[in-house]
Amino acid sequence: MPTNASAKKRVKRNEHRATINGARRNSIRTFIKKVEAALLAGDANAATEALKVVQPELARGVSKGIVEKNAASRKMSRLSARIKTLKKA
Repeated sequence: MPTNASAKKRVKRNEHRATINGARRNSIRTFIKKVEAALLAGDANAATEALKVVQPELARGVSKGIVEKNAASRKMSRLSARIKTLKKA
């Protein structure tokens, strides 16, 4: 339990940031699911458009410290590769 004023403020701030970060993380996951749904449906154009929406969201998550840089890069690479193979087929 925090005893001084600054520690109490820090707890309050951390709770607030956790709420914001959780919401951002959920929105990133939702955008990724939209890309994956388009891939499963076999719609390359919809997947490409959804990927264009995911890209800046992932970058924003990296800049805010919510998503690890390499994890975001790996996710983008794998999604792009799946779209590329779908376009070839």
